[in-house]
Amino acid sequence: MVRFLRGRFIRFLTVVVVALAGAWLGLLFGASVQTPIGPADINMALRPSFDGGTVVDVRPLGTLRFDTHSGPVQLNLSIEAVHPEAAEQILQNPRWADRLPETIETDLMGGVQDLLVRAAVGAVLAGFLGGLIVFRDVFRGLWSGLGSILLVGAMAVTAALSFNPQAIAEPRYTGLLTGVPSLVGNAQSIVTKFSEYRGQLAKLVTNISRLYEAGSTLPIYDPDPDTIRVLHISDLHIYPPGWNVVRSLIDQFKINLVIDTGDISDHGTKIENSFVEEIGDLGIPYVFVRGNHDSMETQKAVAKQKNAIVLDDRVAEVEGLRIYGIGDPRFTPDKSVEGDESPESLAALGREKAAGVAPPEWPRSSSTTAPQRSPVDLVAVHDPTIGRAFYGSVSLVLAGHVHARSTELSPTGTRLMVQGSTGGAGLRGLEHDEPTPLQASVLYFSKDTHRLQAWDDITVGGLGEQRIAVERQIEAAPGRTIFPVPGNAPSPTGTITDTPSPVALAQRANVPYASEVPDGAR
Repeated sequence: MVRFLRGRFIRFLTVVVVALAGAWLGLLFGASVQTPIGPADINMALRPSFDGGTVVDVRPLGTLRFDTHSGPVQLNLSIEAVHPEAAEQILQNPRWADRLPETIETDLMGGVQDLLVRAAVGAVLAGFLGGLIVFRDVFRGLWSGLGSILLVGAMAVTAALSFNPQAIAEPRYTGLLTGVPSLVGNAQSIVTKFSEYRGQLAKLVTNISRLYEAGSTLPIYDPDPDTIRVLHISDLHIYPPGWNVVRSLIDQFKINLVIDTGDISDHGTKIENSFVEEIGDLGIPYVFVRGNHDSMETQKAVAKQKNAIVLDDRVAEVEGLRIYGIGDPRFTPDKSVEGDESPESLAALGREKAAGVAPPEWPRSSSTTAPQRSPVDLVAVHDPTIGRAFYGSVSLVLAGHVHARSTELSPTGTRLMVQGSTGGAGLRGLEHDEPTPLQASVLYFSKDTHRLQAWDDITVGGLGEQRIAVERQIEAAPGRTIFPVPGNAPSPTGTITDTPSPVALAQRANVPYASEVPDGAR
């Protein structure tokens, strides 16, 4: 009896394995179709994947990835051809442009339905043939085919249940640096003008149509007058190729100002001061705070450069943004030597300085004895330990130091953004098996409220690598209230009014309140 049951179980398990193989082969070879979508002919394919999502292939420029759904199936889209006459009609005829979102959605859904039918047919055939080969029995072959189609159906249901249309607002681009702004699009347009999925998809397809119609002359959208573009860099560590990345990003993204959160030097020596002379050639304001590898000589050398603004315990208004910055109190060019300042003393320094700043919307104190706080839009420091002491005193803190990018949103509503090394950690980047990538971020601020609206995290391959990845992030609640740490300041009496992002609208976020925003790193 036990042997009989064991045999039945093994046969059942074999049928399941054959059905799984049939489903995989059905997707791999059967789930592909070419369909017209708007002005382009698009090849659509479903592929097995643990990560899921949607990938748009726009070679030779690169690829766009959207986290539209969870695995185990991925939707791949590639442009096979663009019809110039149709693209021109869309670009020049407003009535065509108005109908484009509905047309694209209809075409896309038709293509997806065709894909599912092909996947089901391919899975049944692959499962049935696999069952015939393995079992040499038509009945078991039919069971294998049925199992394959059930697995494909389960994949489709899983993808549908996890579908996230807001993901279209946060693409991840991988490819050529010059193609980034045109493909990813203008941040202000995404934040304020496209609150619905269909409109964003139409924007994406139109942009790609323009790129393929233009050929080698890639169009770059004109800067939006209501957006302040800030390039956040850090930890260049006298790595000359880092300047090439900075100049290219300034040009491609039409940057208004650069904020450098320190460690531009490596040992703070006079001979390294020639490295900072590149600042004067950038042609835009360059805000700098000293890092623990930067000596006072380094800071003075930066201050001598044209367009440079050194912040060391002071506030400066640059391109409309009020920025407070403080230099790192340590000077530790030798990584093997512990710094004099403990984390506790760094945090205490941060709290001391945080007592002198406040969000611009906070009411000014009417007391003649209470110290007045300077209205500040953002704070720039080198060490995140100091930066976290500003929670509840400002809406945004920029830092570096740790050579790893991260961002976190505190319960007070303050966001801390830690930048990776824009210099690939200098020569230290070669100490690992793979070169350390160069990282920077483009931050988009509202010109009216001075609040962060969105940002692009940019990662460039390290020494010897030719790749770039750009990931768009949307600030879900740009106008949230900043709540002070209890006992640190009087409660604010008002909030900033600001246009919420599409993500906030889709999630029905209560924009003015930080308590409605998920905390922690994103």
